Amino acid sequence: MKDDYENTYKEKRKKSHEFEKREDYLEHELLIMKFRRWRIHLPFRDFNIELEDLVPALAATIGKVVMVTAMVAAFAVQFGLSPEFVAENVRYELLIAGGIFVILFSAILNPRANLAGTHGPMIPLIPIIAAAGGHPLALGILIGVFGLILSITKGGSKLMSLTGVGVRGGLLIYLGAVGLISQISKFESWSANSNASTVSFVVIGITILIYAYLARIKKRWLAIPLCSALAGVIAYSMGVNFEFTTEPGLPHMNPFWWWGETTGWQLGWPDFGHFIAVIPFAILAVAMWSPDYLGHRVFQELNYPKKAKDVLMDVDDTMTVASIRQIVGAGLGGGNIASSWGTYMIPAAIAKRPIPGGAVLTALLCVLASVFGYPMDLAMWEPVLRVALIVGVFLPLLEAGMQMVKKENDSLSAGTCIFACAFVNPVFGWALTMLLDNLGLIGDRERAKELTLKERLIIPGAMFLVCVVSLALAGQLPGIPGIF
Repeated sequence: MKDDYENTYKEKRKKSHEFEKREDYLEHELLIMKFRRWRIHLPFRDFNIELEDLVPALAATIGKVVMVTAMVAAFAVQFGLSPEFVAENVRYELLIAGGIFVILFSAILNPRANLAGTHGPMIPLIPIIAAAGGHPLALGILIGVFGLILSITKGGSKLMSLTGVGVRGGLLIYLGAVGLISQISKFESWSANSNASTVSFVVIGITILIYAYLARIKKRWLAIPLCSALAGVIAYSMGVNFEFTTEPGLPHMNPFWWWGETTGWQLGWPDFGHFIAVIPFAILAVAMWSPDYLGHRVFQELNYPKKAKDVLMDVDDTMTVASIRQIVGAGLGGGNIASSWGTYMIPAAIAKRPIPGGAVLTALLCVLASVFGYPMDLAMWEPVLRVALIVGVFLPLLEAGMQMVKKENDSLSAGTCIFACAFVNPVFGWALTMLLDNLGLIGDRERAKELTLKERLIIPGAMFLVCVVSLALAGQLPGIPGIF
């Protein structure tokens, strides 16, 4: 008997000119694709690569260079490593984890698993991790192990289903608003320090106009390449200096070099004490995954046709991929901490594209950026970087959160979530308001009545307890000194 999935896509596929609107063609593509978990998928047999896939690929590459640089640089400062080490390690991550890993897992083996990106919220904790005697390899291995446990037990998808609409909306609004304000402030500070204060005003002003127009004509998926390119051109034309400094080349490929005592990280291999020191931080990193993954999946649900269930991001499989990538990447010598790749998923969802097509292009762009070096300079240039993050990540997060909060009950949950996030951080805010929402103390009380005791109290309560204890151990609760 013929497999129900076999050749389904090729048989049902139509050419774009057969549709009146491009959007209709893209939605039809989403409806006829049926991705299978942990099976071989091939381009043009199970999915196609479209022009729209280039946009999230560009956004993902820019985001990857920026976030991995920030992560590795934070480690380098703590361990007294040079800027040359940072550039070398970023190249290594782009080549191994950003290129080969992406194609293997998110394009071929499981297109429902989002690409494994960078865990941005962990960057501020790196000085604390180093001060506690942590080792990057020990941290990476434990994050991968804890993540695999959560994914195997289906904990990620369960937590997602227990997070109410109001809590989701509040979390997205907070992340979007805080990130937006932060990026604009950093851009303004950079402009002032470069003696070009008017550059940030002109660039942001034009970005607002372009973004509003793209939203009006329903072409927001073009925002990242168009606005980033304009930001670079405008800044350069206004006299801001830009130079290519990273020359073509290949990084060191030997893990023993990276984890040597006098080479690479200059830390040697971790011992038992290093693993003990990073336990609370590894738990916290994995606890942060659920709200992060939740926010990315929401964008697909908002932009895809309702019946396109077979192409939606699988939270548990994404956790599996991120965990494996974390263990492999750290073992090879990389300094990245993995999570769901937001700078890829958000623009891909807005462009109505599934994961694998853009994943292939992302992998190729990451490899090219690593080998040629010069694209890394362009992606990290302040006008390009800030505008890409504003229109590609934080504005869409803010808009998605506002779209979700439609009822009065949901607005109460959202408001409480924003308050709790501002009080401590998004992990605490999500865990607390999920518990309160499921208990029926805020939000939709009728929804709470339909939940079992396990769903209403035990699981959310346990998650809240894990988050609070991990935050306390890491010194992230206001007024409470950390143990580590």
